Amino acid sequence: MDQNTPSAESPFDVFSRQCPSRGTLEHVTGRWGALTLGALYESGFRFNELRRRVDGVSEKMLSQTLQALERDGLVHREAQPTNPPRVDYGLTPLGRQVAERLLGLIQFVEDRMPEVLRARDHYDGAHPDKG
Repeated sequence: MDQNTPSAESPFDVFSRQCPSRGTLEHVTGRWGALTLGALYESGFRFNELRRRVDGVSEKMLSQTLQALERDGLVHREAQPTNPPRVDYGLTPLGRQVAERLLGLIQFVEDRMPEVLRARDHYDGAHPDKG
């Protein structure tokens, strides 16, 4: 069976509009979700440490991203009963598996950027009104 075809055993089909896996795929592959999972794969972080590591993410977006990833069972949030409160974020075992796959894609994209940049230059040269 083709890898892109859902198996008979799986009740989930991301290509179906009604499939709940679509939401999780969006959380994982969106810009902030992918970068957050990748950063947390390196180590656990407190919120502001994570925000500095994921350069450019706003406090609001990081908070929403972490909530979505926690709800999906990919991120673990641990609040310490200290004054001031301390909250640490890390990956669950499922989150580590997802992050490993994402990091493979991230590394592939980074390694192929010279080709991408050449393709962009070629495209922009052929379509000066769209660059």
